[in-house]
Amino acid sequence: MSDHGATRAEVCAVALAECFRGDGEILASCFGTVPAIGARLARLSFAPDLLMTDGIASLVADVLPVSGEHAADEPIVEGWLPFRGVFDLLWSGRRHVIMIASQIDRFGNHNFACIGPHARPKAQLLGMRGAPGNTVHHPTSYWVPNHSPKVFVERVDVVSGVGYDRAAAAGPSAQRFHEIRRVVSNLGVFDFATPDRRMRLASLHPGVTKQDVCAATGFELVIPADVPPTRWPSAEELRLIREVLDPAGARQREVPA
Repeated sequence: MSDHGATRAEVCAVALAECFRGDGEILASCFGTVPAIGARLARLSFAPDLLMTDGIASLVADVLPVSGEHAADEPIVEGWLPFRGVFDLLWSGRRHVIMIASQIDRFGNHNFACIGPHARPKAQLLGMRGAPGNTVHHPTSYWVPNHSPKVFVERVDVVSGVGYDRAAAAGPSAQRFHEIRRVVSNLGVFDFATPDRRMRLASLHPGVTKQDVCAATGFELVIPADVPPTRWPSAEELRLIREVLDPAGARQREVPA
């Protein structure tokens, strides 16, 4: 808990909400508890046009919590969105997904398929899933709840999500909608707003230093001379997180510090 009154998990939730700022009427999809809170927080505050689903086949009008007695309530359905319909949004760039990164490199190439050689992996993870199509067709952000050199690596073992160097090599068709918006970890926020599209430290979470981030990263980051702090949650955002979206405190299990 900080002097401001917000926990690290709550700072991360706000940073993840900010990933959706300015997106307008697009489908928000999230993996992980804190990203789910972040997307819901954005919908309830500065991004009311975000589309959300019940995870099955419906668009929902209300914003249900991720924990607490009302988490399993029946949502208010405002539209039908079967799985095949998601692809219409995906292929046209009208979706923004936040995926969890098991590995990510300096250009944003992402892996959650396996650890080790693909032919004989040391550990099997989720597989490719929809990551290649996601990254080529619409904005993608990443969530890393435990920032370490094992996640932020020099070279990913397998490319699930396409980074900026590979998208450039593939040509215009792979670059039309390609955008890695942000990487949010439990230490800070990162983007690719550099001439060569290398990962840049965009902000530091409260109590975290540049040295902390560099020690936990397996490649050289672009670090500006002045790195701002990640913004604090407002009083209203804290109320929404604590009383509406996550009253049982599931966020603290994902980011306990």
